[in-house]
Amino acid sequence: MIGLATLSLFLLAVLALFLSPGPNMAFVLSHGVAHGPRGGFAAAIGISAADLVHTLFAATGVTALVAAWPPSFDVLRYAGALYLVWLAVQALRSGGGLRVGAEAQPAGFGRIVRMALLNNLVNPKALLFFMVFLPQFVDPSRGSVALQLVQLGVVLSVAALAFNTLLGACSGQVGRWLQRRPGAEKFQRTLLALVMIGLAIRLLMLDRPAAAMAALPAQGH
Repeated sequence: MIGLATLSLFLLAVLALFLSPGPNMAFVLSHGVAHGPRGGFAAAIGISAADLVHTLFAATGVTALVAAWPPSFDVLRYAGALYLVWLAVQALRSGGGLRVGAEAQPAGFGRIVRMALLNNLVNPKALLFFMVFLPQFVDPSRGSVALQLVQLGVVLSVAALAFNTLLGACSGQVGRWLQRRPGAEKFQRTLLALVMIGLAIRLLMLDRPAAAMAALPAQGH
């Protein structure tokens, strides 16, 4: 089991990471502005779900296997960049589909959850982040390392859900305010597309040898 002192330190480190600008923050903010608070909440759910998957990968050794095979990093990076570009194109072609009121439809909510989940899973830097970050708070003398990794990952996922939900709600209010302004719909679609393209470029420019060292301070949530 994780000790109270270690857990407290872990939560402080997680909060610092959440407050650092990163791809997850950009994803939540852009979808909150474009789709309202429900869109931000949907993005938060998808990101937290991906965090749980990454935790399982780290605890079972899957992440280490992926990191040990260099071409896998590039495969994930290019796949992720193509997916983000596709999202940007869809945002520009969606026409009136980004109206805040459209999020009342369950399919729209679920689609954003899936987009956030997949966007995080195909990010090789997220894999490296969990491989580098979580083990720093594991104490082998306190029992199963895998179990401690799972516990830490669950705590991180719940904290991420709370933080990103609040972030999405705030950005969603901005989106609702913009919705009442002439030309806001086009602005929202353009902003969302630019964010997705920016994240794609960031992923393509990621340096594989330095990625593991950069994963901890640069990941962000």
